[in-house]
Amino acid sequence: MSEYYIGVMSGTSMDGIDIALCLIDESSCKLEAYEEYPFPSTLKEKLLAVIETGSTLQTIGTLHTQLGKLFGDKITQFLHAHKINPANIKAIGLHGQTLWHEPNAQDAFSMQLGDANRVVAQTNITTITDFRNADIAHGGEGAPFAPAFHNFLFHKQERKVGVLNIGGMANISILGENLRGWDTGCGNVLLDMWIHKTHNKAFDENGDLARSGKVDEALLQKMMQDEYFTKLPPKSTGREYFNASWLESKLPLFHTTSDADMQRTLLELTAQSIAKDVNKEKLQELILCGGGAKNIFLLERLSALCSANIVTSDEYDVPSQAIEAMAFAWFAYKRIHNEVVELSSVTGAKKNSLLGAIYG
Repeated sequence: MSEYYIGVMSGTSMDGIDIALCLIDESSCKLEAYEEYPFPSTLKEKLLAVIETGSTLQTIGTLHTQLGKLFGDKITQFLHAHKINPANIKAIGLHGQTLWHEPNAQDAFSMQLGDANRVVAQTNITTITDFRNADIAHGGEGAPFAPAFHNFLFHKQERKVGVLNIGGMANISILGENLRGWDTGCGNVLLDMWIHKTHNKAFDENGDLARSGKVDEALLQKMMQDEYFTKLPPKSTGREYFNASWLESKLPLFHTTSDADMQRTLLELTAQSIAKDVNKEKLQELILCGGGAKNIFLLERLSALCSANIVTSDEYDVPSQAIEAMAFAWFAYKRIHNEVVELSSVTGAKKNSLLGAIYG
């Protein structure tokens, strides 16, 4: 029987809150409505400050509450905008805002903020959150999670197909019975960080600034030599690794590189680190989704570097911007029905797990 679920995603880019209403059964996930709401700039600045410089328990607790209220407000706004009766929604899948992801430490964890109690109080809808730590408890990376949903949507392809999601980080899914996937590395995070620093813009629209610059080959080579890009899967990453400090550690010998040349070099880093993995897998088709699908110049570079034919998920009637929020609606469906998510082949966990804690 089909049921309605809402998925809520706020990624590492912190550029928006994606909300998707999906009609889901055991064999399909159909998008019924979607909205993207701007992420408040003041709250983004506070979260970035915590990630980059550390904080107090009081600040983290306050942000947890503020994010819960924000998610609740936006879900309520979404319900009103689309005239949705909350009683018709089986559950909300709330990813939360990742603050820190450290799956390889002795005491591994992944921390997402956004109090689900607040969401339940505002919406009166059962809410599922904390999807990653059960996988980590069984020895997995707790990320990426998208491959399980990508396989559910697209696995019937006869060719060797991969799905590439480019958000703040980039992750790839190699579809099929032996599902695999990993974070290839930085997606938009360094690009967005650089253009905000130099031009006070949230992102480089269409990759226009990058297109105007030239690649600093020596700097690109130095960045591509980073140990993350040579590490074998399973692997996952986030802002706790690819951040301003990471970039600054590469720059001492390159302080004369122009703003446009730096933007171009960072885009090439994203493109080449992705293409390296795509070509190694000898994929025939690569389905692209996420915010990076809107960067025209990045798409051009991927098309030039990758041997696979590149299409966007929109060509499969799955909007590229909505797919991550759709995934967490589907994860909520899996949890409500007490179904494990088959991710151990992706994350390296000892077993597949029930993912998510139920509130309300």
